Amino acid sequence: MSDWRLAVDIGGTFTDAVLLDAATGEVTVNKALTTPAAPLEGVQAAVGQLLRRAEVAPGEITAPIVHATTLITNALIENKTGRAALVTTTGFGDTLLIRDEHRYDMYDLQIEFPDPPISRELTFEIDERIAATGEVLVVPSAASMAALVRELEAAGVESVAVCLLNSYVNPANERLLADELRRELGVPVCASADISPQIREYPRMITAACNAATMPVIGPYLDELQKWLSAEGFGGSVLMMLSNGGVVSADDAAAAPIRLVESGPAAGALAARWFARRMGEHRLLAFDMGGTTAKATLVEEGEPALTTTFEVARRYRFKKGSGFPVSVPSVDLVEIGAGGGSLAHLDQFGLLKVGPESSGADPGPACYGQGGDQPAVTDADVVLGLLDPDAFLGGDMPLDAGLAQAAIEPLADGLGLSNTDTAAGMYEVVSQNMAAAARMHAVERGVDLRGVTVLAFGGAGPPHACRVAELLDSDRVVFPVNASVLSAFGTLVSPVRIDLARSMPVKLAEVNPAGREGLLDELREEGRRVLLSAGVPEADIRFRYGIDARYTGQGNEITVWVGEGNAWEASDEAVVEAFEAEYRQIYGMTIDDVPIEVVTWRLSARADPAEIADAELPPAAVDLSPQPASVRTAVFGREEDAIEVPVYRRADLAIGAAFSGPALVEERETTSIIRPGWQVTVAGDASLVAVREEQ
Repeated sequence: MSDWRLAVDIGGTFTDAVLLDAATGEVTVNKALTTPAAPLEGVQAAVGQLLRRAEVAPGEITAPIVHATTLITNALIENKTGRAALVTTTGFGDTLLIRDEHRYDMYDLQIEFPDPPISRELTFEIDERIAATGEVLVVPSAASMAALVRELEAAGVESVAVCLLNSYVNPANERLLADELRRELGVPVCASADISPQIREYPRMITAACNAATMPVIGPYLDELQKWLSAEGFGGSVLMMLSNGGVVSADDAAAAPIRLVESGPAAGALAARWFARRMGEHRLLAFDMGGTTAKATLVEEGEPALTTTFEVARRYRFKKGSGFPVSVPSVDLVEIGAGGGSLAHLDQFGLLKVGPESSGADPGPACYGQGGDQPAVTDADVVLGLLDPDAFLGGDMPLDAGLAQAAIEPLADGLGLSNTDTAAGMYEVVSQNMAAAARMHAVERGVDLRGVTVLAFGGAGPPHACRVAELLDSDRVVFPVNASVLSAFGTLVSPVRIDLARSMPVKLAEVNPAGREGLLDELREEGRRVLLSAGVPEADIRFRYGIDARYTGQGNEITVWVGEGNAWEASDEAVVEAFEAEYRQIYGMTIDDVPIEVVTWRLSARADPAEIADAELPPAAVDLSPQPASVRTAVFGREEDAIEVPVYRRADLAIGAAFSGPALVEERETTSIIRPGWQVTVAGDASLVAVREEQ
């Protein structure tokens, strides 16, 4: 009996849909162009085409539908958020403008920051006060709250963030005010104590502000989505992918949309985690290149690392501090504007640059024939012969090679090169950009990527993975089955999970066990509520505990995880040992005789996903040297080096088959480009494993 599971991932260029029969491992996939102005239309197209191809009725899908999306990230980057207001303590209305007073480029006299998601004109103050100890000094009066309601009504706000001073230690005033505003205004209201109850005023306030600004974006979309699913007869609820690699119910996601900010990339990292465990890889670099961005994630010991702060909407992608430092747990990854839709141009020095600007889904690269006239990476791949214009998306979306040539020609004239050599330059520059980003990500983790296996996925990942691996001195690339939609697949192998935190600064030696358990009880209760609302049986819920700690007197903390269970069981000695090990790995030393101070207490509540059966695999090869379906002229360097390259259909490659590069392996949703000097074998799970010959 079939056990159908459906996943959807809205990307910047394409919306991916995956249908999985968990009972047999059978997978059917589909891609449709994203519709930025009306995201549901792209979802309807992708899912509708998928179900027709699989001959599955909506009513046969009774398991929760898992959904990843870039809606939140794009809304913040493009400043297309709702009309949100911020309410804070009297005297602190300028916090979003003051930020943390950090200059990401101290020598830039014209330094620029992104505009706050909530303007100063929509920031309101109210008389209240809670001391740093948690003592309530001033309670908001009924008159002041009534006056605030009138001001907010006059401003016509669509949502409200409430962030009061010291609410992380005592949320009484904040929750009193938030409840009053919900009751009187009838719009979504979030309290910083519910979104990010952590010390430090600006990160907590910007997190709450970003959350409120995106509530009017995600709420209506999820309402439309669920109404459409119900009308079509789908039997499953909706689970949303979070930045931390877990999934929660749609209602919890709508209440805290900032937790979705890295939803899609996190899904890709979870897919890489699944493959790393299946392949027994100690260390794996997940390389995910889509239509708009490229992401690199390091998976070690079967797990991607998590970070407790993620910076969104950076003014400059590589300059930390130029964006919004939101305090939400997220998969630790690096993301750059390098995808199939990334646009090429000449800078002020006449040098070729690619990205971070993208053509997106509308109009898309010039070869899409939707009105784009700027040269994009996909146009370059077509000109180089690496992509077959007639086979794109299985021929359902043919590309126009003439338009690709026409878009590149002005750029070629500016460089004094042929169209083909200019396209080769675009291919090389975007590959260099991605390799540099991956290298930077690894250096920050203290990892040398030489010799690390690269897992290539995303629609544009397989065309560029071998070159990126060469630049990283990696000699092994894995092209998994259905690589183009692996992020959507990742949502199906993700745990139901929520990460919660609360600040309570105290020296480790002075921790009151009863006070700690009281705090953790609140976190466990919230974690249990979130997982139960997502349909998880209570018996399946597991808790993991962590701390943000530092040596007393320091200004920054590190995060360490110190145990699992229904109660805190780690001894002080075990906590010290874990802290010192992590501190030594980061800084190469420890500081003796200085007390350790715990700043924030963390809890992760999770339940593992259901097991998925192994899919029926292609038969083992009889002839280990497969025959190409065709031959095509392609360029891997300069135009004068154009060669005839064998083209294989991936569906024809049996397990054990082997061939040498250069070669092109085509499937409906992507093309794997095997460069000269690489040897490919079809592995037991039907992945293509490319190994570079010794140089």
